[in-house]
Amino acid sequence: MEPAVNLEQASMPAHVEEAVRSIALLHAKHHQDATSTQLYIGRATEFAARPLFLGLVCMAAGIWIAANLVLVFLDLRPFDPPPFGWLELFLTLTALLTAVLILGTQKRTDKLADMRGQMTLELALLTEQKTAKIIELVEELRRDSPEIRDRLDSEASEMSAKSDAHAVLGAIKETDIEMRAAMAVERV
Repeated sequence: MEPAVNLEQASMPAHVEEAVRSIALLHAKHHQDATSTQLYIGRATEFAARPLFLGLVCMAAGIWIAANLVLVFLDLRPFDPPPFGWLELFLTLTALLTAVLILGTQKRTDKLADMRGQMTLELALLTEQKTAKIIELVEELRRDSPEIRDRLDSEASEMSAKSDAHAVLGAIKETDIEMRAAMAVERV
């Protein structure tokens, strides 16, 4: 087991530390915003995902079948005679509840994935801005350096222009609305 890393002691750049803290805050907020029911469903799903759960269900079914067959063998009335209709109902109900648990957990996990996607988009836009600044500085260095012939590079000029993150997000939302409207028209 690896020892926990203290962010204060680790030597990492401030922007990396800030990114790590942002991710940790995202996860903490996601956990904090969960209702007690969502947390219970999450724990139940974690338990159902373990091999122990499968083993317990198989063991319960085996004991059920064995108990009924022993009662038949002893000429006593079994509580669920073959073909074990009550056992089938129990297993079907277990499968239904497991599916509902998985869906509930998946819905909550999707919210976290959406927040991560938003954070990734924001980081990509920030990276684009930093890259534009680097290109701008390299172009400035190229223009100022007497060893390099001065020329106009339209592609570098275009790439050095910074994007407005809010304008990009607005364009994405607007395009999404247009695409949904177009898809709704196609369905009709």
